[in-house]
Amino acid sequence: MKVARKIYDMLMYGAYAHGKWEYETSMSILRNKRKLLFLMLLFAITAAMATILVYAKDESILGGGKAYGPPVGFAFGALLAAIGVGFAAGLMTGAIGVGGGVVVTPALMSVGIRGIVVVGTDLLHMFAKAIMGSVVHKKLGNVNYRLAIAFVVGSILGVSLGGYINRTVYAINPVLSDAFISVVYVVLLGYLGSYAILDYFRLKRMGGLSAEKREKGTEITKIAQRLQSVRIPPMVKFDEEMVPGGRRISFILVTTVGFFVGTFAAIMGVGGGFLTFPSFVFVLGISSFTTVGTDILQIVFTTGYAAIAQYAVYGFVYVSLALGLLLGSLLGVQLGALTTKVVRGMHIRAFYGLSMLAGFMNRLFALPSKFSELGVIDISKTVSDNLKLVGVVILFGIVVFFAVWVFYHFLANVKMLRQEAIGIKPTDVVKPLG
Repeated sequence: MKVARKIYDMLMYGAYAHGKWEYETSMSILRNKRKLLFLMLLFAITAAMATILVYAKDESILGGGKAYGPPVGFAFGALLAAIGVGFAAGLMTGAIGVGGGVVVTPALMSVGIRGIVVVGTDLLHMFAKAIMGSVVHKKLGNVNYRLAIAFVVGSILGVSLGGYINRTVYAINPVLSDAFISVVYVVLLGYLGSYAILDYFRLKRMGGLSAEKREKGTEITKIAQRLQSVRIPPMVKFDEEMVPGGRRISFILVTTVGFFVGTFAAIMGVGGGFLTFPSFVFVLGISSFTTVGTDILQIVFTTGYAAIAQYAVYGFVYVSLALGLLLGSLLGVQLGALTTKVVRGMHIRAFYGLSMLAGFMNRLFALPSKFSELGVIDISKTVSDNLKLVGVVILFGIVVFFAVWVFYHFLANVKMLRQEAIGIKPTDVVKPLG
């Protein structure tokens, strides 16, 4: 039970770190007119290209003529769905302070897009956001380049394996691919969602978290102490600003952790702080100060390589969907961030757990249909379709309810918000649990 709790704490710490990255990156784009103009031009060009590729017959063209993207005639509807899903994910990120991307894959798969396409597309969306918002970020000054290089070497190898696994499973059977990705999300979202809801009620009874709990993740864990005691050259020095003389860890160990993070990131379509932050802080014992800058650098290389080399060149990326996710998330993050000024964090925190459980049920109820198509179970199409419909209604019902709830509180307090300063600091928005 203690191990399960520690894993939950690690993943939630990563979710909050990823949420902070998402918020800061989005604000960096929104506050820069050149970046916004570039985004608009990019959107117009890629939307036109995507339309051409959907109707293309030449299979040498990325995504051309194959069922890797949404079906012909569904392109515009898929784009609108991506904008809506991105907006909902942005609302979660801005309002709750955690990465809302965990519901992107279940939501887009629910509207008929292949899981492998969603994974590749979401990675491309994250890469575009990282390039536009983070490359010149002031926190790059905190980068430890030795750690970044060691991690990227491992993550590139891991991403290659994860991408190969997804493509191999898809080559065996596209339905098997969807089932495989769905099972991964059922396990992840079911685990996190259940713990998040239980945590909400526990913390509600306690009246919130203590200051000591809020700082959880900043101390060196036992596993990190053991790893740092392993002297396998070459050794990487870090945290010189935090500890006299700095700390040291083996280059090979950092590369190994990067390999595992890259593998899961490529399979699930997640990146950024969600997996990297807990790995750096809890497993390797690197301070959050150093982790922030180093992660900003590595995410550009990891997501870029994953999206382009492992998915796009094989046709498993739908560009206009990536732009839709980006546009929707930029709008959602800003509105969600404003809402935190007028709504208690403990209330909206519950929505995160509910959203993850909704994603869990969505993929769980979709599995009977997939298993039936694979011949694993014998179930009527009517029953499997009804189960799938229930999962869709649950997921989008909770997401829409959350969006309406946020809009209501925003509009009800718009006068007060107008009196506030226009700028919102990330530290005022993305807060630890409670």
